[in-house]
Amino acid sequence: MRPVLFTSLLILDAVVVESSAVARVAYLDTRAILQVEFRDGAIYHYRGVPTQTYQDLLRADSKGTYFNHNIRNRFPHAVLRAAPPIAVGSNNKADSN
Repeated sequence: MRPVLFTSLLILDAVVVESSAVARVAYLDTRAILQVEFRDGAIYHYRGVPTQTYQDLLRADSKGTYFNHNIRNRFPHAVLRAAPPIAVGSNNKADSN
């Protein structure tokens, strides 16, 4: 699915979750938009996500596994913030101290 911008607004009442992949999630029930913030800093919106799917994500033992099986590639999405690029082979001397 091709990313499409539904809204540029961040949903502010995000819930911090225990996960190695997902940092926070939020849900805008009036528009059925799920916001997922990943540990790498990327933030995505997924449109048309049922309330039950959001609740099941919060209850899942593995948020990343639940997300991959039940949300990723199943709902239209938009990137609100891309993950910052990873610096490779820094030559900064301060890094070696």
